[in-house]
Amino acid sequence: MVRIRVKCPHCGKSLMDEEHKLNGNPCVTVIIEFENTRGWAHLSSFYGDYTTEYEFSRASGIIAKFFCPHCNSELTSTTICQKCSAPMVWFDFLEGYGRVQICSRRGCKHHLIEFEDMENELHEFFNIYGRD
Repeated sequence: MVRIRVKCPHCGKSLMDEEHKLNGNPCVTVIIEFENTRGWAHLSSFYGDYTTEYEFSRASGIIAKFFCPHCNSELTSTTICQKCSAPMVWFDFLEGYGRVQICSRRGCKHHLIEFEDMENELHEFFNIYGRD
């Protein structure tokens, strides 16, 4: 698995939480909201690892909105999940170019990495993230 580091696509601040670890590594920390409940969520920083921790329980199948803990901007993209039709959530890579998208529906495992200039950005991605 590849450990990634992400930032808010709006304010550019890191979403990496060095204080809180999942599987022994810094996690991605965001704010989530659903059914008038709002709180923190910790997501694994390993691409393809679905380990999460939430401030409150969230039933499988529930769609949540994700927000930056720094600027409070919503992280929902315009892309719809190809598996379950829920909105996708996006993060920019902290270093290099490209973005990661995850499904906003609890339990759906659809996720993807996008690059605008595939050849150059994929090479840069492995230079930065392939070293863990």
